[in-house]
Formats: sequence, structure tokens, C-alpha cells
Amino acid sequence: MRRVVVTGVGMVTPCGPTTEESWGAITAGKSGIGPITLFDASEHPSKIAGECRDFDPLKFIEKKRLREGARFIHMAIATSQMAVDAAGFSPSDEEKERVGTFFGVGLCGLELIEEQHKRLLDRGPRRISPYFIPATISNLAPGQISMRYGFKGANYTTTSACSSGAHAIGEAVRAIRWGHLDAALAGGAEACITPLGIGGFTAMRALSTRNDEPERASRPFDQGRDGFVMAEGAACLVLEEREAAMKRGATIHAEIIGYGATSDAYHLTQPAPEGEGAQRAMKLAIEDGEIDLDRVGYIHAHAPSTPTGDLQELQALRHVLGSRASEGQVWISATKSMTGHLLGAAGGLEAALTVMSVKTGVIPPTINLEEPEESAQGMELVAGSSRERTLDVALSNSFGFGGTNVTLAVARHD
Repeated sequence: MRRVVVTGVGMVTPCGPTTEESWGAITAGKSGIGPITLFDASEHPSKIAGECRDFDPLKFIEKKRLREGARFIHMAIATSQMAVDAAGFSPSDEEKERVGTFFGVGLCGLELIEEQHKRLLDRGPRRISPYFIPATISNLAPGQISMRYGFKGANYTTTSACSSGAHAIGEAVRAIRWGHLDAALAGGAEACITPLGIGGFTAMRALSTRNDEPERASRPFDQGRDGFVMAEGAACLVLEEREAAMKRGATIHAEIIGYGATSDAYHLTQPAPEGEGAQRAMKLAIEDGEIDLDRVGYIHAHAPSTPTGDLQELQALRHVLGSRASEGQVWISATKSMTGHLLGAAGGLEAALTVMSVKTGVIPPTINLEEPEESAQGMELVAGSSRERTLDVALSNSFGFGGTNVTLAVARHD
């Protein structure tokens, strides 16, 4: 079976508008969470979020073309450009026919949906923008990227709640492995910090209301957590067939060697007891990559900072990794403590961060971890500050509403 490697990474996050700035802030343990500025949140119980305050779409898109895409599309385009430029990826016209584009998106252009609905009510149907539909539908994130670069391989969006970006990467890896494509851009994008977005998750009692301490609000694995912090952003990977990447002299950051995807078939929003579906996703990724458990040194946890989600993932890790987890041999961290929860983009971003950890040997911390969940006893949660460790294999977990679970296995390239 053909091997798939990562040759480029692009990120826009609440911690920074570029890959380098995001990675630098996250490894330094700096939170990107603060008061909401994208709209007046004064009447909302949750008034904090992870906004990409320094993101400027005009650095990547002509001003006259901004109206063709909602904010999530702008971020997707930006991260694709970062990743392509970093990879030095410039296929010929013939090669472009075998380059795919896969992006995970959860809720798509919510800010434009709200804006255009208000326009409909206030000014009537004739005042709806002709760009409204193409600017908001989720598949225009990969669609715009495909058109930008002329990539003519498979082009579609995966939508699976918080697993969307991870599914996109996994499906791209499969397409390259099986010979359907030779390369792909894959990742996730989301921008739903709007009155309806925040209000909807608040109505579910899912969001933190630690408004006076926004930087301390996202607390994965901590007993003081009171919900997740909503965030926006995007991430993109350039994935290539290994031999082709080596032939063109590309810098290889890491290899994607395993992909596992499952369903809990259990509950609308709650994970299955003891993370049963998450267990199977991890096991499938390990089996897919033919990975000896002794090779796994790091877990980039999904860990949304919710009591049930964090607990079930810890239980799943104990079931799958056994004593390697319970005796601290496998290190675990959760970057949502700094970025917040990027929803449909979370799996793409966290896979990108896992690639960076495998490449550099730097494991980002879980900040705000002051009183660890009792069920984490004996586990190495990498609290407070980054640590260094040479990694052979790391797993990135992404779980979402509807019981959707994805695990990606990332290996050091040899």
C-alpha cells in the first residue's frame, strides 16, 4: 500500500494568524481566548470565545472577491496558501488532475445566514445577495481552494460535527493510499462565533460562563471545568504520496500511518459509556497502521473541557493503552485549553499540531490544569508548560455530536 506524508502545514487560530505564530504561542502555553468582539454578547450567558482577532483575509484574497465566501472560506483559503507555499507544492497541469481537496466544516457561514435573514425580513427577498448561497455552503471551502490552484481531483466537504476536519484528512489519506489520487490538501475550517452560534450552544448548557477569566475558562481534565469555549479558525495539510514527495525533494514533516473512524450509535450529544466508540476508533487506527503499542508516545486528546467528554476519553485511553496510559508512559495533552473548541475545524487543527509535535519533539501543554480529574490518576497529562520528547507515533483524537469518532495516527518519517 502506498504511503502518505505531510509536506506542508497551514494554520489560522485564536493563538495566531499564521502557522508559525500559532505554533509558537501554543507551545508557549498562551491562551487565545478572550471577550467576544465579533458581536455584542452582553445579553448572552457566555461572553467569551477564541476569536482569530489578527486574521486579515486581504492578505490572501482580493477585496472584490471577499463577498464570494463567508469567514470560514476565507480562513480555509488562507491556510491552504500557507500550506502550499510551505510545501513548495507546484504540480504540473497534468499532475493537478490527481490532486484532491478535502475540508471538514461543521456549521458553515453562520454569520452570513444571520445577516441575510435579517435583510430578508427588513428589506424583502429582492435584497438577498446573489453570493449568499455560494458564500455559505460548506463545500465551497474546498471548492474555492480547488479553483484557486486548479486541482482537479476529488473535491468535497466532510461534515461530522467536531470530527469533520479529521475525517477530511483520513479520507484524503485513503484516496492517496489506494491510488485514486497522488496528493491532496486536507483540513478543516469553522467560523461560527455569532449570536445564533453562541446562543445555540449556550441553550444546550455546553459553554463555559467563566466570563471574568476568559484565559482560564477552557480547562480540559480539570475538576473546575464548566463547559467548552467556542472558537474559530482553520488548518490545512499538504498530503503527498511518499515516493513522489521524496522524488521532488520535498521536506517531509511526518507520515500519516493510521486512520480509524467509528460511530457510537448511542446518543445525540453524549459519548458512549467508557468511550466505547472512541476505543474502537483508536484501535482501528492502530490496526490500520500496524502499530505496536510501545511505539505510541503521545496522545493529542480531543478533551473539549466538558465533564462527560473528558472523562469518557480518559477511560477509553486506559482501555486501549493499558498500563502505558495508567503508568504515565504515554503523554497526553489538550490544546483546546489554549485555542478553545474550533468545532468542525478542531480535528484538522489538532492533526496539524500533532504533526508539528512529531516533527519537532515538542509536546504542547494542557494549561489551566490545576485539579486533575480523579480518573486521570497515574496518567501523564503534560500540564502547564511544553515538554520535549522524541516521538515515534502519536495519536490525534476527534469526537463529535451524534457519536462520531476519528483517530489519526501520525509517525515520524524514517
